[in-house]
Amino acid sequence: MAMTPRLDLRQSQNLVMTPQLQQAIKLLQLSNMEVATFVETELEQNPMLERDEGQNDPVREQAERSDPFENNDRPADEKGDSLELLQPTGLTEQAASPLDADYSNQYDGEIAGPGAPEGGADSQYWQGASGGGRGFDGDLGDFESTLTREKSLREHLIDQLTVDIHDPTDRIIGSAMIDMLDDAGWLSTDPGQIAQMLGCGVEDVARVLTVLQGFDPAGIFARDLQECLALQLKEQDRYDPAMAKLIDNLDLLAARDGKSLMKICGVDAEDMAEMAAEIRALNPKPATLFDDVVAQPVTPDVLMRRTEDGQWLVELNPETMPRVLVNDSYFAKVSKESRSKDENEYLTERYQSANWLVKSLHQRATTIIKVASEIVRQQHGFFDHGVSFLRPLVLRDIAEAIEMHESTVSRVTSNKYIATPRGLFELKYFFTSAIAGTAGGETHSAESVRHRIKALIDEEPPEKILSDDRIVEILKEEGIDIARRTVAKYRESMKIASSVQRRRQKRGTI
Repeated sequence: MAMTPRLDLRQSQNLVMTPQLQQAIKLLQLSNMEVATFVETELEQNPMLERDEGQNDPVREQAERSDPFENNDRPADEKGDSLELLQPTGLTEQAASPLDADYSNQYDGEIAGPGAPEGGADSQYWQGASGGGRGFDGDLGDFESTLTREKSLREHLIDQLTVDIHDPTDRIIGSAMIDMLDDAGWLSTDPGQIAQMLGCGVEDVARVLTVLQGFDPAGIFARDLQECLALQLKEQDRYDPAMAKLIDNLDLLAARDGKSLMKICGVDAEDMAEMAAEIRALNPKPATLFDDVVAQPVTPDVLMRRTEDGQWLVELNPETMPRVLVNDSYFAKVSKESRSKDENEYLTERYQSANWLVKSLHQRATTIIKVASEIVRQQHGFFDHGVSFLRPLVLRDIAEAIEMHESTVSRVTSNKYIATPRGLFELKYFFTSAIAGTAGGETHSAESVRHRIKALIDEEPPEKILSDDRIVEILKEEGIDIARRTVAKYRESMKIASSVQRRRQKRGTI
């Protein structure tokens, strides 16, 4: 058969991932902090974007101009998906108001933020800032701003540093090590690295560290747990040879191997019990005595509460929603004044990019509230009665209910949190594998089974400690078919000791 060139006409369908569509998909999986950073970058680079600082409810005109996934750019599994939110039984979704307030594209032409005070630098507004407790607006400051506060750990250590160390070089070394303390009050940086960083000798760092380890609170500047406990015992004048041997064998103390410890330390059972009690009374994290401000690691993306009629209200957290709009007036003004083709192309590209960002943010917010509402609908037993009623749930269940792809649900639930009356949870927490029931009964959530194992162990009497085999028998009687190795895996994941160690612990023996 001869090979000759020829032309064929074929028709096919494919999905083109445009940069705008890639951006919209990327925004779905970002956390609220990452989205805020991304939006700030866009505000700096795009003159057509404006931060919405108004107090009035803007109109959601720009977000409704078109769907970010319209035409061929929209995934095939999400075509025709409506932005209208579902209304479940016993569940109320409140997304319209915060969404309308946070996503708009109308520019009112007003200058964001207050202007400079009238009268210049010599006016009474500026004079009032230098005395009398007045701000730039001439009003008295709030009462809370005049309250005193407790010293932080760093301030407390700096005060001691200025009193106990007089050499300027040693003070610089000590100040640097104060800034290197971790949240527990330990110094995790090696003295050699500190010396190299500061350009001094290792012996200088060691000398200053010895002084710092004598600061209050006791145990500060320790480099490991043994040293932290030893410093506190030295402060109490209780660091004798027997106690030093006990500190060197904390692993045996954790395992409650009393016989080996008594032999190593050369004490009897009564002395060993007293020494162990002293160790337990120490604070392995001395920094917590000062830093009493509770850090909030995450900010919830979704808020949930019960209404007066007993329904669950699910709404977006307005504090995490970026407030941006497109400056249509500015675009119209500069477009008339542009003179070259390059200028027109740049302005058009920036304007389209700004429009797309606003639409993408709106789509992200709508998808989050839709997924979160469906999770609440399917896990209502957990919110009503507790973790034992958490039902098995996978991404496919939510995707089919809201008619979206599993990958979309996966992106939405990554790094997203919901604040509920039972605490703050990541959305992925509610997706748990299923454990089969006995005799073909109803399946159980792995998280609820884990909770049941912990409850059984917490309720066990000291004279009747439950083994893993006994826990398996109890769970099978309750209709949960589970293997012994699974019980052991769940127990270890919750940091629960074995039955032998729990027996020693609950009987009060070492």
